[in-house]
Amino acid sequence: MTIARARSDFLQAMIERGYYADCTDLEGLDAALSGGVVTAYIGYDATAPSLHVGHLLNIMMLRWLQRTGHRPITLMGGGTTKVGDPSFRSEERPLLTPEQIAANVEGLRGVFARYLDYGEGPTGALMLDNAEWLDGLNYLDFLRDVGRHFSVNRMLSFESVRSRLEREQSLSFLEFNYMILQAYDFVELWRRHGCVLQMGGSDQWGNIVNGIELGRRMEGAALFGLTSPLLTTADGRKMGKSAGGAVWLDARMLSPYGFWQFWRNTADADVGRFLKLYTELPVEECERLGRLGGAEINEAKVRLAREVTTLLHGAEAAAAAERTAREVFEAGGVGEDLPTIVVTEAQIEAGLANTALFVQAGLAASGKEARRLFAEGGARINDEVVTEPRLLTAEEVAGGLKLSAGRKRHALVRLG
Repeated sequence: MTIARARSDFLQAMIERGYYADCTDLEGLDAALSGGVVTAYIGYDATAPSLHVGHLLNIMMLRWLQRTGHRPITLMGGGTTKVGDPSFRSEERPLLTPEQIAANVEGLRGVFARYLDYGEGPTGALMLDNAEWLDGLNYLDFLRDVGRHFSVNRMLSFESVRSRLEREQSLSFLEFNYMILQAYDFVELWRRHGCVLQMGGSDQWGNIVNGIELGRRMEGAALFGLTSPLLTTADGRKMGKSAGGAVWLDARMLSPYGFWQFWRNTADADVGRFLKLYTELPVEECERLGRLGGAEINEAKVRLAREVTTLLHGAEAAAAAERTAREVFEAGGVGEDLPTIVVTEAQIEAGLANTALFVQAGLAASGKEARRLFAEGGARINDEVVTEPRLLTAEEVAGGLKLSAGRKRHALVRLG
């Protein structure tokens, strides 16, 4: 069900900017959002030390929620990460140690602070960890009080579970418990903080519905679910992936320049859509920029990269990334903000191949891919085409090297 125009500013932004996929009760949620401050949450399992671009759409949903007068909760999955979400995975996630999970949770906190205000007041964001209530659960009490509300028949009908079983891929009992734990999170957040809305990607629909049903059965609570579409780029790739792998949101894992360049490389057909989803520019301006053609669309891409990078890394980092890009691409120079790798004399003495440098710099996934890049004429060192693998000398590296894969991906090498 959709509505022509929402009464609440938040839902209107979700619909007109492209965040909206589905809602369990759109009219009821619209009424709640129009009647006062609504508390909503999105959960993030700590499976890696950083979030990536694939998470950014839902982070922006939380930002718009707060901007329109409501309270967001970022729920860290310190407890559920010990189980692992089986949704649309072909195999069980590797289990992490408590120490790994705690370190990953800390790594995620800094990203959210860039997008949300965790200050005091009715709309001040909350950062919580579900380990607070999951770690201390008594298993028998949990089965009696919570597990009895779940039908195994219904759980087996969810697409995320059914698809694994139809492919005859193992689904462990540990994973099967995940949807119960996530549903219980919603109940606890309602009890503790009056949270009535869970948001997430459309692959989380089944888990969200379970939480709504559990809240109704256990507490008589009227809860809501809102999902966003699972995005792919115009060429069919999953959003958040690049030739070098995941596009991380932590500057320690991907430089602001690398992040800026990812957005600068957006396909023409995606520019208008991404401006609406990942920036706060007015919808009309996003659509105008998205309609540009020819050389003008490149300026729209620069605007997209500038706006998105400013939100995450700040205006100074965005300006430095843009300046580096202009130095590299327009003047043929070496920008100071390019990703840099350091090699030692010991590495060179042991035999350091130019192919290995491209792999180490993230410009090729393997030595085989680097050799193919060489053979196709797509690799350059200091702007000179490289066609053959060979060992590098200390004298060459001592002066610094600029590696290029194609026209848009670059890195620096220096001797350390």
